[in-house]
Amino acid sequence: MKPKFTPREHPFFIKAFRAYVQYVNSGLYFRKEHVLGLENVPINGTPVVVVANHQNCLNDPLCVCLQLTDRRMNFLARANVFKNPFANKALRALGLLPAYRMGYEHFSEVSKKNQETLSAACEALTDGETVMLYPEAGHQDKRWLGTFKLGYLRIAFGAAEKMGFKKDVMVLPSCNHYSNYFHARTDMMIRFGEPISLMPYYERYQESPREVMMELNKLIRSKIQEMMLHVDDLEHYEQIDFLRENSYGKKYAREHGYKFNYLPSRLISDQKLVNALQTASKEHPERMEKVYKDTSKFMEGLKKLNIRDWLFMHNPGLEAPILRGLGLLILLPLFIASIIPTGLLYLIPKIFLKKMIKDQMFVSTFNVAVSAFVSIPLCLILPVILLWIYAGFWWALGYFVAFPLMFILSWNYMKMFMKFVGSCNFVKKANLPAVKELRKLRYGIFKELDSMLA
Repeated sequence: MKPKFTPREHPFFIKAFRAYVQYVNSGLYFRKEHVLGLENVPINGTPVVVVANHQNCLNDPLCVCLQLTDRRMNFLARANVFKNPFANKALRALGLLPAYRMGYEHFSEVSKKNQETLSAACEALTDGETVMLYPEAGHQDKRWLGTFKLGYLRIAFGAAEKMGFKKDVMVLPSCNHYSNYFHARTDMMIRFGEPISLMPYYERYQESPREVMMELNKLIRSKIQEMMLHVDDLEHYEQIDFLRENSYGKKYAREHGYKFNYLPSRLISDQKLVNALQTASKEHPERMEKVYKDTSKFMEGLKKLNIRDWLFMHNPGLEAPILRGLGLLILLPLFIASIIPTGLLYLIPKIFLKKMIKDQMFVSTFNVAVSAFVSIPLCLILPVILLWIYAGFWWALGYFVAFPLMFILSWNYMKMFMKFVGSCNFVKKANLPAVKELRKLRYGIFKELDSMLA
């Protein structure tokens, strides 16, 4: 099947920049990116509106953009990031369009400018390009799906109307999922669902547009909710999230044949566990209420004693910190050798993070941006150039190849060190009455859940 359009292509420097950002994002920041359902993505040249949950600020569109490299992507972003003239030009070149909110300017001006943005998005679709939107109109760090606004469908049907309702426009439901919102070297997953053709709705839309959009909006939202981890019980959200994130979630995954450390498999396990917990709350409300109260008490106890739940699962004795300490000692020379060239990757974001970032959901985006524009040029690009000039090509190539390995080694060493500190702290406090009480409480929670979820 040939595309019906020949969409615009990005100039070479934009393609090169995208490849560079992909190296930073996919090669360094994330440990593993899982992409499912690529076969569902319509061919380039088909007008497509990609719709997804919004879980992690600019990382969401960035990761999708870096996967769909065969097409020109267009995104709607908050208008305040376009205020700087240079940023405005650069962002528009990358396919971003400003979305204005009340409070930014007067209502009439906001409405006028948003109409210009919607028209630009419609125009992109009529050119056979892809537009990505987040109908929740905001991001959040909770595993649930918010209310969808209808703007994305207005854009889709607006493009169809411009084409005389003679050419198809597709809506592609997708899901972004992260093992952790804030930490580097974690996993993320993108899943594309089956595309929804708007052509069967054209005739009804022309008669009753809002009714058709409401119907489609409900359908598309349900498709996305099915793909992601969605918690309905917001009253007990913190307790549910703790149980599935920690040892009980790992135990549940293992007992039901899922791989806890493989994100696509873990997502299915987490979905089943969350649904089981919410069902148990309906069937055994009093028992589950006690479980949630005990879980809150357990969480508070962990925080007060500064220990982690995984330590109870492994129950380390004195030998655990000794072995970890020996491992750290043996690997120390390699760590020193690796942290010297990669240290700025950790230090530079930390220096500016607290001063510049108020919304915690921007943390990972900020880290990627600072790495791409400051840390990597200083730690990698500049040394490679200097080595090439003064030592030769092979030294420069060797450093370029070794750099990501050094970064991963230094990161894992620091992670191992934190586990060493945690093990020492746990062994030190293991015989305290408060720790014994937490152990007993944890056992009671697990036993009660096993009884209800069996």
